[in-house]
Amino acid sequence: MAGTQDRSILAFDEVTVRFDDRAVLDRVSFELHRGESLVLLGEAGSGKTVLLKSALGLIKADGGRIYLFGEDVTKATEQQWYDLRARMGVLFQEGGLFDSLSIEDNVAYPLLNQETLRCPEEEMARRVEQSLEFVELGHTLEKFPSELSGGMRRRVGIARAIVTEPELLLYDSPTAGLDPITAATIMALIIKGRDVRRATTVIVTHRYQDGEMLTRYRHDASLGHVVPAAANGSGPRTHYVVLREGRIVFDGSQAEMETAADEYVANFVRRPG
Repeated sequence: MAGTQDRSILAFDEVTVRFDDRAVLDRVSFELHRGESLVLLGEAGSGKTVLLKSALGLIKADGGRIYLFGEDVTKATEQQWYDLRARMGVLFQEGGLFDSLSIEDNVAYPLLNQETLRCPEEEMARRVEQSLEFVELGHTLEKFPSELSGGMRRRVGIARAIVTEPELLLYDSPTAGLDPITAATIMALIIKGRDVRRATTVIVTHRYQDGEMLTRYRHDASLGHVVPAAANGSGPRTHYVVLREGRIVFDGSQAEMETAADEYVANFVRRPG
């Protein structure tokens, strides 16, 4: 299975996480294969970030099983998780940059601090430069986060997430607090990362428009920007999961979500960004 084109990258099987006596994730199940995207929606406190942290091994499941890259990691040790995280890229809320480090050092951080990713200094410098060029910020190597706008800091966060060339990319509220034009730029870069690298992508968001872009656009390498995806749906699969009080209340396609009768689910479609 590991050698197939559509191998499983991330799967939750009846995963439950409890804080004290409250289930913040309640028997959550889904599966993502290589190149697919998941748009995770839900009100504040619905369990979205807890799900993301569970996928990273930062929160342990109290029930069910979690699979990464086809392996059961539910009871993985911290050392095993450390190695697994080397195969994952993460964009934290607000970008999560280190204010005291230059942009170059921020992007290089995963390469310097993951033993399995360490490489010669010249190779590391090349990969950092390539990642910043990927997000069109190659000129910022010597700057510090405080010198950049919010949108630019978010783009540096994407560069850091992709510098390890991960198989799985996790984005926690990548467009939160950004104006619509900057948010569209961030989503275009996420689409680029998905399509150029065939990375499996999970996005936690409150903006339905983020999912719309993932579904309706693809990156055209010959043109260097995103273009409308084929109407026949032949592009990468994007599906939507909506959480409410830790439970999945919707799991399906964009078309299915737009015709959902459930008022809680329908509200995300109607809500402005």
